[in-house]
Amino acid sequence: MTSAEHHAPSTLPLSSTVILNVAHSLDHMFLLIFAAAISSIAMEFGLARWEDLMPYGVGAFVMFGLGSIPAGRLGDLWGRRAMMLVFFAGMGCSTILAGFAQSPLQLGAALTLVGTFCAIYHPVGIPMIVQGVRNPGATIGVNGFAGNLGVALAALVTGFLVQWFGWRAAFIIPGVIALACGVIFALITPPEQQAPARRLTPAAKPLPDHLLIRVLAVVTATGLSGNLLFQFATNGNSRLLTERLQGILSDPATIGALLALIYGIASLAQVTVGRLIDRMPLRKLYCTIVLCQIPMLLAAAFAQGWLFFVLLLGTMICIFGAIPFTDAVVVRFVEDRMRSRVAGMRTAISFGGSALAVWALGPIVKSVGFDWLLVLMAGISICTASLASLLPREAGGSPQG
Repeated sequence: MTSAEHHAPSTLPLSSTVILNVAHSLDHMFLLIFAAAISSIAMEFGLARWEDLMPYGVGAFVMFGLGSIPAGRLGDLWGRRAMMLVFFAGMGCSTILAGFAQSPLQLGAALTLVGTFCAIYHPVGIPMIVQGVRNPGATIGVNGFAGNLGVALAALVTGFLVQWFGWRAAFIIPGVIALACGVIFALITPPEQQAPARRLTPAAKPLPDHLLIRVLAVVTATGLSGNLLFQFATNGNSRLLTERLQGILSDPATIGALLALIYGIASLAQVTVGRLIDRMPLRKLYCTIVLCQIPMLLAAAFAQGWLFFVLLLGTMICIFGAIPFTDAVVVRFVEDRMRSRVAGMRTAISFGGSALAVWALGPIVKSVGFDWLLVLMAGISICTASLASLLPREAGGSPQG
């Protein structure tokens, strides 16, 4: 027997799968607490406009990308269970620390730590949850649904906590919950028999080298453009919905509840898309969903009131529906023993680059308003569809150039 063992990874117990899906919810929720509470934070820190505070959140998203490279490497070489324990403990403690910040600079430093530990989930948690499963598309779809429920929870829970207990509680209480989840995960998840890098398992549909290089390049590029869109939307929707419903609704809790409704419904699209991924060619399905984003964004750019609410719902369904594809491609074409490293590299570029959206959101809105931001997002969707069309065709169950 060589240093790499020749057997497939075992599937996780159902209880561990559930807590990993909960972890995905927390991962996305924690990254968006700042955006959902930004108006209250800016007011306490004496800033005239919320846009002026937005750049302090950039460090979280930079580290969310860059941190995934060492996280993925450690996940493969050290072990995914161990890295998930680091995820829960680090994310909980750093989020609590953010709740005690006394200045924008202190808050920015704490948020950077939050992003560093949140970076662990995508290159470690997702490969862990799909290892050994027979229907990876459906598994990724459910996991994506859980992750975007976290986006909904960020709007709903943060809006409620800010209104009734203040913005600091919006960080501290979720941080305590993350620590508790880490304890539960440690108790119910069995130790790994060996690190993933020691296993040899074939990819579901192995590719020749030239096609694999093309696929990884396309996945990285579409991940970047798709995450730019996602970050613009999720970080700006709270203020955008408040602006478009002006004169109809205004309190943070109600706005948060409406956003939670939008995100909850939109997240269901990932479950449906995940099931379709197991049955349909990736390229055709991916391009179709991304192309549907374009008319929705253009119509939403100039709508007001409840019509805008409906269009925003349609837009987020299309944006969330496109999310499972990058992980599905990695699972389909990359061996399990190196998935965390591949996912880490891809995540570093796509999520690290999308930190630009967080930094640019405030200045763009301040300069040209939300109307032209939505038009810009439609342009990003056009780029994503063009890139996705470069994926190889799949005919007769085999990839073709």
